[in-house]
Amino acid sequence: MESTQIIGYFLAVIVGISLGLIGSGGSILTVPILVYIMAVEPVLATAYSLFIVGSTALVGGIKSALLKKVDFKTVLIFGIPSIAAVYLTRAFIVPLLPEVIFSIGTFEFTKPIALMLLFAVVMIMASVSMIKPSKVIEDENSPMKYNFPLILLEGLLVGVLTGLVGAGGGFLIIPALVLLAKMPMKLAVGSSLFIIAAKSLIGFLGDLKGNQTIDWSLLLLFTFASIIGIFIGIYLSKKIHGAKLKTGFGWFVLLMGIYIILKELVL
Repeated sequence: MESTQIIGYFLAVIVGISLGLIGSGGSILTVPILVYIMAVEPVLATAYSLFIVGSTALVGGIKSALLKKVDFKTVLIFGIPSIAAVYLTRAFIVPLLPEVIFSIGTFEFTKPIALMLLFAVVMIMASVSMIKPSKVIEDENSPMKYNFPLILLEGLLVGVLTGLVGAGGGFLIIPALVLLAKMPMKLAVGSSLFIIAAKSLIGFLGDLKGNQTIDWSLLLLFTFASIIGIFIGIYLSKKIHGAKLKTGFGWFVLLMGIYIILKELVL
C-alpha cells in the first residue's frame, strides 16, 4: 500500500469523526480526499462518495434510532422526493453532461472541472452554514409543525445536488428540518442521517448501471475506515463542545472550497 493511500484511509477516519461529532460535513471532505489523495477521477469520486457517506450515515442513523432520536415520518416526507431526485440525477443527468462543456482558446472546461467547481461552491455554502450561529430549538417536547410543500421541495433540491456532487447534504437537511418542521436539533441530526443514508445508497445504484469500473477494495476499505471514525466521533461528542468544533470545521471547509476553485481554474 502506497503512503498516499495510507494518508487517504487515515483521512477517511476523519470523515467519520466529523459526521459523528457534528452530524454533517464529513461528506464535504470525501470527494476532495478521493480526487486529490487517492487519485480517483472526479465523476467516479462523486459515485464513491455516495456509497461511503451513505454507509457511514446508515450506521450513525441506526444508533440514533436505538436512542429514539429519529422521526421516521419526516424521513419519509423529506426522503422520498430526495431519493427519486438523486437516483435520476446519477442515472440520467450526469451521463448526459458532455465531456467538454465549452472551450476558450486552449482551455477546455470539462465535466470533471465543472463537477469539482460545483462541489467547491457547495463546500462554501456548507462553511457559511457551519460558521454562522444557528437558531436551535432546545425544547425536545415542543410540537412539530410540518410545512409539507417546502419540505418536499427542499428534499427534491437536495437530492439533485447530492446526485451531482456526491455530498450527503446534511448541512442543508438539518437546517431545513429545524426551520421547516420545527424539529429539535438532536432529532434533526438523527433523522438527517437516515435521509442521507437512503438517498446516497440508492443514488449509488444509479451508477452501477453505467460503464465505470468500480475499485471495490478501495471503496470498501475507505468506507470501513469512515465507519470506525463515526464511532470515535460519537464518543468524542460527549466530551467536546459541538458548537465550537462546528465553527472551526466550517472555516476549514471554506478554505478547502477556495483551494479547489483556485486549483481547477488557476493552478
